[in-house]
Amino acid sequence: MVDSSSHHYLSWQQLADEIGKSLTEDQFKESFGQINRVIIPDVFEWSDDEEEIERLGDRKEELYRQIVREKGLDPLPGVRQLVESLKEAGIPRVVGTSSAKENIRTALEVMGMDGLFDGIVASEDVKNGKPDPEVFLKAAGLASLPPERCVVLEDSHHGLQAADSGGMKSVGVLTTHPREKLGQPDLFVNDLGELSVDVLGSLFE
Repeated sequence: MVDSSSHHYLSWQQLADEIGKSLTEDQFKESFGQINRVIIPDVFEWSDDEEEIERLGDRKEELYRQIVREKGLDPLPGVRQLVESLKEAGIPRVVGTSSAKENIRTALEVMGMDGLFDGIVASEDVKNGKPDPEVFLKAAGLASLPPERCVVLEDSHHGLQAADSGGMKSVGVLTTHPREKLGQPDLFVNDLGELSVDVLGSLFE
């Protein structure tokens, strides 16, 4: 829905400064699409203590929401029109994310997109982050649809792997990473303005 990578990067940088840790751009890129419970110990190697990991993760998300409210956030091209057209057609729409639920609520509020989704499955709702399909399988459950009747729109390799593992159709959105970094989804688009109800429906023909 948004390119929030700069907001996330800045919040991780601020946290690193607060706790006296280092953070490289490569580490951040490797972490994108994963949950904090994996990022902090395995990617950044900041701590293995579960309580400390949770505390650091909560602080990072607090910083992120502050940055979103201060700097604002815009939906990517075509997002609002696509989601509105899906809603008008009666097609369920659920956010499946590695981020915290409050982050998504904040983003939707800042963008003026409250009420356009039927539900949110976020990091606190799953035990396993992407590329495990758990987040998308739970999103399918919220949509009351079998996974094979769902389409995942993703800009990360981990997310597209999760969609494939969950048996779902997938669209690789080339807003964050180049095509060669995203594997082999069912469809590539440069932005969501290229999608419509008919285009998404054609994936099942």
